[in-house]
Amino acid sequence: MSPLSPKEPSKLLETKACMDAKKIRFEINKIQMPNGMNGEFGLIRHPGASLAVPITDQGEVIILRQYRFAVERRILEFPAGTLEAGEDPLTAIKREIQEESGYKASKWDSLGQMIPAPGYADEIIHIYLARDLELLTNKPPGDEDEDIEILKMSKDEFNQLIKDGNEALDGKTITAWFRACQELNI
Repeated sequence: MSPLSPKEPSKLLETKACMDAKKIRFEINKIQMPNGMNGEFGLIRHPGASLAVPITDQGEVIILRQYRFAVERRILEFPAGTLEAGEDPLTAIKREIQEESGYKASKWDSLGQMIPAPGYADEIIHIYLARDLELLTNKPPGDEDEDIEILKMSKDEFNQLIKDGNEALDGKTITAWFRACQELNI
């Protein structure tokens, strides 16, 4: 996978307001865009994240049903997590997959990067295919606020689940699955 296209920075004219939260920072900035237009925009600053598409040797997909407070429901998503300051994306997802799914992987393939919400956030998600999975005897503790159910299903069951639209999924999960299917030629 090739990297994302190069940045074309806008010129920061003034930060009008900002607020820090747990893992993000919200800013209202007056900027000048590359085309010369000035405007005031809200922006969520995010340190970035990593995501894994875990597939067992039997071809089963490991997926999580996780409660997400912002949408007030449980959604299906692949293991993922926010990067710590200065953390390598692969190191981050190796930690997160163990904490969230109880598996570790010994084979990792990069599936590139994605930008989930470019209209209001600078987050970049690094996507990996995780294979040669091993179920851990002792799952490491995850974050206190995580409410996760671990599911295993065949690729066909997962594709049908996406097609039916009866379960809530997020965009990063759909993008990661699409890229994994391309990598695996399925």
